[in-house]
Amino acid sequence: MRLDTLSALNAERAARRPALIVTDPEDGGQRLVRAAEIDADPLGPLLRERLRIGRSGLGEGPDGRSVFVAVHAPPVRFVVVGAVHISQALVPLVSQLGLDLTVIDPRTAFASPERFPGVRLIVAWPDEALREIGPLDAYTALAALTHDPKIDDTALMAALRADCAYIGALGSRKTHARRVERLREAGFDEAAIGQIHAPIGLDIGAVSPAEIALSILAQLVTTLRKGRIDDRNAAGR
Repeated sequence: MRLDTLSALNAERAARRPALIVTDPEDGGQRLVRAAEIDADPLGPLLRERLRIGRSGLGEGPDGRSVFVAVHAPPVRFVVVGAVHISQALVPLVSQLGLDLTVIDPRTAFASPERFPGVRLIVAWPDEALREIGPLDAYTALAALTHDPKIDDTALMAALRADCAYIGALGSRKTHARRVERLREAGFDEAAIGQIHAPIGLDIGAVSPAEIALSILAQLVTTLRKGRIDDRNAAGR
């Protein structure tokens, strides 16, 4: 890889923006395609599909020539607000999916290393904790699970402002209706509020913490694989 291409790729990585390296197997030529450039690229549909599935591989251009597309996308960060039983059940499942998990909770009785061994745990209020982990972005998923508006609302507002890839909140429809009113009062419109999956998780009849955790991750993966991340980035958002 040429030094200028590598430098440009590293810049995209540092900014947590996806990029693709297109290689011509016949002559070894390479070029970088940033996510915001996909629609204007001759290989646009192929590049978009590779970015959507998150896998590198061979493909065919419009001229019939084979190309190798290497996908370089930032890892999806999964921020869980609330060190609750559902969060504990999420830990082993999240590790299998390769998500970068952080659990946030200011309540020391819940947020303890004993309950979350080996997990990045931040014992702080969400506004402080989110400053610590860095800006939320289109490759961040956030789940608010405490049932406490003083904790959940701050995190949800930050996720909405960042246009996170996935936003979910625990609670009944009645609980969410009250949440919607608070978000409206905070200045969020219906389109923004509509990004929140609430009640959180796919409707699989989940009852136990493990089942609810499974429903949340199923919904998260469904949201990501439908192309929400790459569509926004290719549009320059």
